[in-house]
Amino acid sequence: MNPTEQEKVDLEHQAARVFMRAWERQHGQPLRHIWHNKPSKPDVSCYLNGQRLDLEIAHLYGSEVEAMAILGRDLSPATHQALLELMQDDVHQRLLHALNRILMVKAQKRYQTRRVWLVIRNANPLWHNQDMLALRHHFTVPKDHPFEQIWMVTNLSNDSDILRLYPD
Repeated sequence: MNPTEQEKVDLEHQAARVFMRAWERQHGQPLRHIWHNKPSKPDVSCYLNGQRLDLEIAHLYGSEVEAMAILGRDLSPATHQALLELMQDDVHQRLLHALNRILMVKAQKRYQTRRVWLVIRNANPLWHNQDMLALRHHFTVPKDHPFEQIWMVTNLSNDSDILRLYPD
């Protein structure tokens, strides 16, 4: 596995662990025995009430240039300029656009499993729990998607909150 692929797997595991801990705090039900699937469809599996539950993990960065900055990549002058231009846009509209884009892309996937949840982890430090709450009824979940539930992990901290986006 190359370093980029390993970083992706590590981020998915971390997101799944944070989600599982938050789920246990919020619902009092353990999610246990995480493992990564190969091929990665869905990304991670665990057990809820003794039954297998598959998790598709996505990270919400905003844009490709924001992802590069958040992940600590070397940024060219053009990328720095693109970031400055993004800062002129409405933060809530950027969040809504980025979330809708993830939902559209992930809704096109198909899985050979009985239960799969989509877990989206907010990685953008400009967006907070209050932003997610304010926009939770304004995003678009495509009609034909494979997810039993869709959850948002509201930030990158290990004690992040979770918010159910679908069904609400």
